[in-house]
Amino acid sequence: QVQLVESGGGSVQAGGSLRLTCAARGFSYGLFCMAWFRQAPGKEREKVAHISPSGVRSEYDDSVKGRFSISRDNSESVLYLEMNNLKQEDTAMYYCASAGGATCYTDLGRYVYWGQGTQVTVSS
Repeated sequence: QVQLVESGGGSVQAGGSLRLTCAARGFSYGLFCMAWFRQAPGKEREKVAHISPSGVRSEYDDSVKGRFSISRDNSESVLYLEMNNLKQEDTAMYYCASAGGATCYTDLGRYVYWGQGTQVTVSS
């Protein structure tokens, strides 16, 4: 059974940092593209970053470039999102997701496995 479990969310002041973790099991984690998405209240879910199966290639949404860093540990089947210099507009539920294959997509609909999410709240 595929399972993605996020942790590490919380409340932080603007300018602070958080590290999100996603523990994966039940599929060939090291062969699949992984991504972080977020959804703020009243807004559509959007992709924050994705990372190739090997971890060599990653891409970021313009809104987080230079502040967030996605990484993965294939030996432990864990995905990370290091978030620095957090802003109020980063407040959202954050989800990890798998594309179900090696290719990373922009389209949210191509991601087949999802976690339940972890809340990040950034205050002024």
